Amino acid sequence: MSTLIEKAREGIVTPEMEYIAQAEGLSAETIREGIAQGEIVITQNNRHKNIKPLGIGKGLKTKLNANIGTSVDQVDLARELDKLEIAIKAGADTIMDLSTGGPLDEIRRAIIERSTVPIGTVPIYQAAVEKVRSGASIVHMAADDMFRVIEQHGQDGVDFITVHCGVTKETVTRVQREGRLLDVVSRGGVFLVEWIIYNNKENPLYQEYDQLVAIAKEYDMTLSLGDGLRPGCLADATDRGQVQETILLGELVDRAREAGVQVMVEGPGHVPMHQIEANVLFQKRLCHGAPFYVLGPLVTDIAPGYDHITGAIGGAIAAAAGADFLCYVTPSEHLRLPTLEDVKEGVIAAKIAAHAADIAKGVRGAMDRDIKMAKLRKELNWEGQIQMALDQERPRQYRQESPPHDKDVCTMCGEYCAIKVLHKERT
Repeated sequence: MSTLIEKAREGIVTPEMEYIAQAEGLSAETIREGIAQGEIVITQNNRHKNIKPLGIGKGLKTKLNANIGTSVDQVDLARELDKLEIAIKAGADTIMDLSTGGPLDEIRRAIIERSTVPIGTVPIYQAAVEKVRSGASIVHMAADDMFRVIEQHGQDGVDFITVHCGVTKETVTRVQREGRLLDVVSRGGVFLVEWIIYNNKENPLYQEYDQLVAIAKEYDMTLSLGDGLRPGCLADATDRGQVQETILLGELVDRAREAGVQVMVEGPGHVPMHQIEANVLFQKRLCHGAPFYVLGPLVTDIAPGYDHITGAIGGAIAAAAGADFLCYVTPSEHLRLPTLEDVKEGVIAAKIAAHAADIAKGVRGAMDRDIKMAKLRKELNWEGQIQMALDQERPRQYRQESPPHDKDVCTMCGEYCAIKVLHKERT
């Protein structure tokens, strides 16, 4: 069976391409061409049938992902399913299950079954957890352990997987030689760094990349080439290790595309504002236009408790510069497993960033909602404004908590409302 990218190259417009074209307000041929060139991906495993197709990439609306999942300290499937529903309701386009605690297969399958949007995972997490549970160390994982889990995730219907193929002996050496303030902060990345150093062998996900690509192709599962050496603080941003990893990922993008597998590339986590655009541009250049998926990026390191804001600032700049896919950051980033409210706050912040970037990029229809909001404000139509908002619950709550004496105004300006004053002058 041909994969979506192979069908696109054959000139075939599939129902998924038609659906995305309609959702984005573009022609089906534009979508087909983008997929054929690898600049657009459709994240949908051929075994995951209960979701609507999602396009990520050039010329499309900026999409956003929400991470959920258990930890060793907190294992509660019902709570994670609640997070799933809250994230989707708030506007998440995809969900990643990053579980490391409890029955991992059961949790993943329940999330896939319940979700109405594409699901991503990081299979190296499960491979590492299973090795530790067996009484061994992470560094004793075998290549077969990694590929067996990847195969299982494909069989279960996972739509895209993060794989840290750019963490190699060469890139690890560059990080060690240059020195970093915060070393390696990617969980999957550090598992492989430790594995490489202990075993003095090449990363199996890089060494046996063809096997990885073959598994992905069987399920038409999108590869998300992870940034295992991403900077974890501003001081480490855009260093040689990060750049060398990106160069390798560009080469792996070509190999995946040639094999008929869709691929996107992940980007850095902590980057000062003045370096963000450069990071996006060199990634797009080195990775030949592959969709770019960024975590944040966070623009300062000193705002724990408010990192949904630091991430939204960076995300807006990155997406305006050409990033295609934002991973949300919650207020509890670096502090704890997110609560239900943290998940909602993170999604809304990332949604604002994505929308603002789409306006800056001139994405078709991006300004329509803002124009409608302006008209509703001019009309002093408060219910209409609430309905038009990205989050309807909070503005409604604020309006109810502080009711004005005059229903046409709010309690900030009251009778001195500029819009109402002008209305009076014109009537």
